Amino acid sequence: MAAPGVEIRVSTAKGRGLYAAKNFTKGSAIFEEHPLVSIQFSWNAYYGYRACDYCMRALETAEENARRLSARYDLQLLHPECCTVEKVKHCACLQCQVPYCSQACQQMAWKQYHQVLCLGSSINDLKHPLNILQDGWRQTHYPPETTNIMLIARMAATIKQAENRQSVLSAFANFVAKTVNVEETIAHKLLGDKFLQQIEYFRTQLGELFGDTETEPWFTAEGFRSLLALLGTNGQGIGTSSLSTYVHNCDALELAPKDREELDSFIDELYVNIEKESGSFLNCEGSGLYPLQSACNHSCAANAEITFPHGNHVLCLEALVDIQAGERAKSTQPAKISQRELSI
Repeated sequence: MAAPGVEIRVSTAKGRGLYAAKNFTKGSAIFEEHPLVSIQFSWNAYYGYRACDYCMRALETAEENARRLSARYDLQLLHPECCTVEKVKHCACLQCQVPYCSQACQQMAWKQYHQVLCLGSSINDLKHPLNILQDGWRQTHYPPETTNIMLIARMAATIKQAENRQSVLSAFANFVAKTVNVEETIAHKLLGDKFLQQIEYFRTQLGELFGDTETEPWFTAEGFRSLLALLGTNGQGIGTSSLSTYVHNCDALELAPKDREELDSFIDELYVNIEKESGSFLNCEGSGLYPLQSACNHSCAANAEITFPHGNHVLCLEALVDIQAGERAKSTQPAKISQRELSI
């Protein structure tokens, strides 16, 4: 799989890498990519960071977001027109009330995986197997989060609903694999000190819920360890924020010097208050699997960076410098889910 302008190459000396097939100027988009699958982090959703269940677009308006994060519930933002959230487009699954930013996202989720995962009237039933699984994950994997066990459920549901199951299995199989020892290390880092006790629980629960002819190899002891290693190695962190988009749009306003000073001071004070109340947890956060991004190596001497310019899970790799055809793309250190992998 590749996009116009880039190609994936594999060599014995350098391994798998992403190379420019044409010249790119500084600031240009090398490619944009939708994930094969993505999901919001469990604790992030639990603590009220409302996001579209499909694309992770923030559902709170910038003002709602700022009020919650700063605990100033009478706050009124300057230039509210800079908020891009369109609440009139928001909708929910009619059966389970899972929220979406648009009917388009609702339909795509239903077509890809939600028919299998929809809990219907059991959405708040704490004894439902999927809710038990999610709660068990939260008790094992505290913030700062690096992945969500339900990403595996979403992967399995995607296969179950696919018209061509082998094609989807092959797409997941194309992600980088690790040796057995490295797989164990990555899985242990994902689950922490409870690794030995909990890995078997998650494996058996997911296997009972989603195991079938195609996915059975995933839920063997070795297969599940490889699956966790796949998430730890290839999972790309995603962050979205209506407030961040609002601030970006405010920065682009053409204002008189006095008005600019007033707006900048207002935003600076807002972030000080947010820092006091909420710390560094500002965004809707999650992770996804991106075939092209996973082939892009990470480097301290990066020539590209990962961004999410559309306020959803669509990833963009942007050139930090001019890149020549044939040059290897190297991105800045990826988001949270892969930081641990880089230290291994």
